[in-house]
Amino acid sequence: MANYSIDNQALAFAAIAQCAKMANDVARRGVVDSDQWQVCVASLVCTDPETVMDIYEPVSDLAAGLDTLIKQLSDSGEGRSIEVTKYIAGIISLSRKLLRNDNALAMMSQRIDQVKRQLHHFTINDEAVISNFASIYSDIVSPLGGKIHVAGTPTHLQQPLNQKKIRTLLLAGVRAAILWQQVGGKRRHLFFSRKAYVKSAKQQLTQF
Repeated sequence: MANYSIDNQALAFAAIAQCAKMANDVARRGVVDSDQWQVCVASLVCTDPETVMDIYEPVSDLAAGLDTLIKQLSDSGEGRSIEVTKYIAGIISLSRKLLRNDNALAMMSQRIDQVKRQLHHFTINDEAVISNFASIYSDIVSPLGGKIHVAGTPTHLQQPLNQKKIRTLLLAGVRAAILWQQVGGKRRHLFFSRKAYVKSAKQQLTQF
């Protein structure tokens, strides 16, 4: 996928931001919006897309991510979250390490294929499926280094299902970060193209 448009980069970055925001929501409040969850987690089993839009369907469910992008990258800093910033940075770092590790990529592909077969019998929101996604993150991605430490409310963080949801969201974030790089996204763009990303995000939000 080689469409290097700012709109595609902004949308892929919005998906990273949405995963980071939701991970923070689960950790802090123990809640997650079902539509926002669905569009991000379903991207993990979309392995042969032709466009970015194919991965995130409906794209309107990335509205929270586009809004988070605006808050995180705007010059004003209004509404910016330190935790979300930290998670986004960690997700991008892990994605770069994953892309350089062919063995890890092959293992991840095999495990994702197993989940796709599992989805013949379960929905993507089933705890068994969430457990499998979470274990992919724990077994393959997290050991690559730069472990992401998620802070939150102990009563929520101690719940096993919430732990699995957070790992699943981080995995979906890594998937989005790989996509972001595939469409030309680079870390320097978060400094030098911030205004272009924010402008694109605002324009895309008006289309929903």
